[in-house]
Amino acid sequence: MTTLGTTPPPRTAHAAARGWPEARAAALAAGGPLDVRDTPLRRAHGRALAEPLTARAPLPAFDTAAMDGYAVAGPGPWTVAGRVLAGQEPPVARLAAGRALEVATGARVPEGAEAVLPYEDALRTGASVAGAVAPGRHVRRRGEECPAGVEVLPPGAVLTPAALGLAASLGYDRVAVHRRPRVALLVTGDELVRRGTPPAGRVRDAVGPLLPGVVAWAGGAPQPVTYLPDGRPPLTAALTRAAAGADAVAVCGASSRGPADHLRPALADLGADLLVDGVACRPGHPQLLARLPGGGPPVVGLPGNPYAAFAACLTLLVPLLERLAGRTPPPPWRTRLAPAPAAGSRAPAPHPRDTRLVPVTLDGTRAVPVGHDRPGLLWGAAAADAVAVLPPGGADEVELLRLPR
Repeated sequence: MTTLGTTPPPRTAHAAARGWPEARAAALAAGGPLDVRDTPLRRAHGRALAEPLTARAPLPAFDTAAMDGYAVAGPGPWTVAGRVLAGQEPPVARLAAGRALEVATGARVPEGAEAVLPYEDALRTGASVAGAVAPGRHVRRRGEECPAGVEVLPPGAVLTPAALGLAASLGYDRVAVHRRPRVALLVTGDELVRRGTPPAGRVRDAVGPLLPGVVAWAGGAPQPVTYLPDGRPPLTAALTRAAAGADAVAVCGASSRGPADHLRPALADLGADLLVDGVACRPGHPQLLARLPGGGPPVVGLPGNPYAAFAACLTLLVPLLERLAGRTPPPPWRTRLAPAPAAGSRAPAPHPRDTRLVPVTLDGTRAVPVGHDRPGLLWGAAAADAVAVLPPGGADEVELLRLPR
């Protein structure tokens, strides 16, 4: 009850907003890894392992020379008994003491070989070679780098180019990976211009070119961007179509509460469950996460301002897609936030209520703010190595969200 002479505080949209860590947790909980596909290595780049990657064979598979030179047995000088190149069988099964075998890097060395004497350390005279080498030098023993049966990558690991090469070296032609989430991309706004310099009163679309790369970086398969005019009926129809063929939907430009923002009414028309209704972060507060009914896909609503939309992607869309793609997120990376440079930057002062998302470059053990981080500008994000998560009230160390380069 309101007493005389007092005024109740206004109820604002901000009051219902989720904290930034809470919103990220809600995005991770909004879905689970998609089904598993047995996939050739050539098509598995960027996908997440559904099963451990284990060594099917030891590496190296046999004792091999790590240098060009002479495999030797016993004390020198040694009598050269032949030559073996990579891919060939040695001319002798066992190298006797006092004998040497000329070898190329990667060649199989016979039993009895104690070391490889590099060419640069060798003195050869006719069939004899002399030099000094410590026992065990320049020979890679069978299985010393990776024994058979060892798990080298866990489920959830992303198959990078190096991981694909590793899988091939371990004997894999195909791997079990999670399917990429198909992501429908809807961009709304009568004011948007998609080519050239916009005339007065219009703005060039920056989010349409941004979203496919963000989706692919997070492990998703972006569908072509669909552009929609402002209005509730076209957005409702587009959401209905997207639900039939997508695992997730990203909608940009209709997530606030202004007269041209129709995402919440459209979701209400479809009976969607609103999971996150605003996030206490700057920029990107007017974002949302919902789920369409009947087992439909999750929907992420992004603000229309480009950097605010990017911040919302990092908050809700990226963790959601990584979860659907079966990726295991790496442990949080934390460092100190340095003072902002004077030119073109504002000091990253913490907000009393909201999490600030600050574009930074990495300088040794510090994160240095880039500046140019207004909601409508992607300059700071484009120049940054990471985005620093500055919690309300500040912190000695901040979490960093690494950006693709």
